[in-house]
Amino acid sequence: MSSQEHENRLLQSLARAPLDRRTFLTLGAAGAGSLMLGAKPARAAERVRTAAHIVIAGAGAAGLATASRLAARLDGAKITLIDARKPHFYQPGFTLVAAGIKPADYVVSTTAEYVPGGVELIEEAVAEFDPEGKRVVTASGRALAYDYLVVATGLKLDYEAIEGMDVSLIGQNGMGSIYHSPQAAAATWGALSQFADRGGVGVFSRPATEMKCAGAPLKYTFIADDHLRRRGNRGKAEIIYNANNKSLFSVPIVHEKVRMLFRDRGIKTHYDRVLTRIEPGRRVATFSTPDGLVEQPYDFINVIPPMRAPDAVRNSPLRWQDGPWAADGWMDVERGNLRHKRYPEVFGIGDIAGVPKGKTAASVKWQVPVAVDHLVADIAGRQSDAVYDGYTSCPLITRLGRAMLVEFDYENNLTPSFPGIVAPLEELWVSWVMKTMALKPTYISMLRGRA
Repeated sequence: MSSQEHENRLLQSLARAPLDRRTFLTLGAAGAGSLMLGAKPARAAERVRTAAHIVIAGAGAAGLATASRLAARLDGAKITLIDARKPHFYQPGFTLVAAGIKPADYVVSTTAEYVPGGVELIEEAVAEFDPEGKRVVTASGRALAYDYLVVATGLKLDYEAIEGMDVSLIGQNGMGSIYHSPQAAAATWGALSQFADRGGVGVFSRPATEMKCAGAPLKYTFIADDHLRRRGNRGKAEIIYNANNKSLFSVPIVHEKVRMLFRDRGIKTHYDRVLTRIEPGRRVATFSTPDGLVEQPYDFINVIPPMRAPDAVRNSPLRWQDGPWAADGWMDVERGNLRHKRYPEVFGIGDIAGVPKGKTAASVKWQVPVAVDHLVADIAGRQSDAVYDGYTSCPLITRLGRAMLVEFDYENNLTPSFPGIVAPLEELWVSWVMKTMALKPTYISMLRGRA
């Protein structure tokens, strides 16, 4: 059976759900996808004449969306994108690949196809940020001066911080890791599927750093549980989730909901455990705890590495100098407008931003228009009142065919986009369809500056 046939068959089988389909059809696929990224009325673009040179470091979701919006709002500006990676990865889909729902190529396209007309793309990495000299230096030594800089470099997956970790072994000896690449996500699915066939001990956790889509470790735990149940092997398996601190989710009410679901499904939870070492040959993981190191044998493990700012940002003056985001090098930006606190012509958007929430595609959707509005306002000689309130969204899969759409802000307030239609803490078919089918088209529209 081809991967597409497998996907279609699974989606058809999951459609046998009692949820009111009329609600979803009323929203429509595009509307549902917009919900996932935070749907609000669009604002008419204002074109401003300028000769300013704007450099955007990073051509992932945040960088491309920023380039598209700036190209639409500025007339005469020189806009330069810098990024060495030629493929573009739809990272919200990595979990779906690792769940056996989508093939690896579902998440792969090219960066160049989303670069708007008139924007220069330099296919190199940024090696140095020099905000005092208002320039960036690429890996080849090319220096580019700027009037405004938007840093959208994403983050660094620090696998090297886990002793014994070898990314070439992902998919072997029961070791998975979703984040590394589309190929690794597919290899992780192969390892999980073998585990679901045989049972044993499955170990899941998250790092003690900030991370992209902090709900992903939880949803993959739920996915493993459901695959075991569907194959009749749940009784042969022990599933263990190791939380890095004393909470399963940063929003207290969501933590409590997940805690109850884990309890009801027999998922064992440990708190204050952080993965520090792995021995793939022995299938043993070592976790640090307040009481010392603990060894945990496993038959399957999903390794999520610490996540930090890329070295070029971490070693630059742009980083936080002290406080909770200093150690990992996140950018020191104002949380309401993403402007750097010491260099007003610099903005940090997406995963790199040192703010309390926001390492998701939904956050990018709302950060980019705010930062762009402030940048354009500067050029036009006026003030912007646009504010980013920390909105983010986590489509938390709780079983195949069901998900909770959790939306919240900086203050941990739940901020449902359609109250009374999509309940944030209900396991719904409509939320599953949004995640698996409706989100990607809206994500692509976001890259093009239209969502």
